[in-house]
Amino acid sequence: MNQTIEHIYQLYIDSTGVSTDSRKISKDNLYVALKGPNFNGNRFAKNALDAGASYCIVDEPVDNQDSRIILVKDALVTLQQLARYHRRMLKIPVIAICGSNGKTTTKELTGRVLKTTYNVFVTQGNLNNHIGVPLTLLSLDKQHQMVVLEIGANHLNETALLCEIAEPDFGLITNNGKDHLEGYGSIDMVRKGNGEFYDYVRKFGGHIFVSAWQNDLMNASNDLNRTIYGNHKADIIGKIIPGDLLHLEVIINNNSPFNISTQLVGDYNTENVLAAVAIGNYFNVSTTHIIQAIESYVPGNNRSQMVLKNNNKIIVDCYNANPSSMELAIKNLSKYPGEKVLIAGDMYELGSYSYDEHIRILQLARDEGIEHIWIVGAEFTRANDSQHIAEQVFDNTDQLRASLSTKGLTDKTILIKGSRAMRLENVLDII
Repeated sequence: MNQTIEHIYQLYIDSTGVSTDSRKISKDNLYVALKGPNFNGNRFAKNALDAGASYCIVDEPVDNQDSRIILVKDALVTLQQLARYHRRMLKIPVIAICGSNGKTTTKELTGRVLKTTYNVFVTQGNLNNHIGVPLTLLSLDKQHQMVVLEIGANHLNETALLCEIAEPDFGLITNNGKDHLEGYGSIDMVRKGNGEFYDYVRKFGGHIFVSAWQNDLMNASNDLNRTIYGNHKADIIGKIIPGDLLHLEVIINNNSPFNISTQLVGDYNTENVLAAVAIGNYFNVSTTHIIQAIESYVPGNNRSQMVLKNNNKIIVDCYNANPSSMELAIKNLSKYPGEKVLIAGDMYELGSYSYDEHIRILQLARDEGIEHIWIVGAEFTRANDSQHIAEQVFDNTDQLRASLSTKGLTDKTILIKGSRAMRLENVLDII
């Protein structure tokens, strides 16, 4: 039974929401059967109906004559079209957060600022790809006044696709870094891929926010409607006040300065904070609310957190890592007094760049004066074989954990950073 997107949209409106997991069906959900290399949701359409789904969208014939099963050409494309249709029907501002590093922190800070004044929906978790973005949009209802949407990509044309689905009116690129080099192929392709957001805005209009410290983004956006945040030449100026956590003096449009005392670690979060200030100010959020929102934000999920334990200052930033974010984190670590320990886990998805980038990070840590360099994983181990820089080398996190259990660390500033799959947070309880 084939139906138009308008008909399917009505089914969605009459449903209790979209689900792509037949094991997590709520009563009257609209089930969309997705498939991938290791799964095929079409096989579970009947299970979804038995669990209470109102209708099922499938793209393969199902051995069931139930009229509630709707056959489409491509269920994923239908999900994306449904999300775009819903976005158009709601007609609310969509603020897209794109870029290599800092997207999630910027998204969370921006969402918190805007929520002081508006009913805002913010991307949950890591639902930022070709499936997550549609599901985020389909979580919106008539009560929401705007959405802060994280857009993640690991190859060319993905940001363009997500913009076509979400049709953002506002947004930013945090930066262009050495992320997903395996998929993009080079840093130039990273710039091109992230720049697909600017291409969309250039074609359809909108307002963007740009860091004055990112010269490539400044140059790429000079023909667009924009608010600039960052240095003394910007609309929103931020000056770092030294301390263990990030403290800023902020000036908006040459008005009186004010201070923001964040609970974030790292000067590299300055741009993320100023982006949230810039967006909040653009949408007429009061300075008082901006300050309160940012100061009350406690980082979670192993991002830019400071943990005090056994007289150690532990910087937990191990949700993910790439050469650009690792470099910033190491340079930030070097600013702390006393003995410093770097616990660095492998950086993934670097393709042919992996060996050279792991060597570069080892050399950077040495040159920045980090007294104790500990590495975890095959890529760092391979790089260290030719450099002999690391003080301790571990094949995996379990080996690191075993070592820490016999000889703990005290009176140190410790940075823990690596790619998500390294699961370095598993050693926190024994440091």
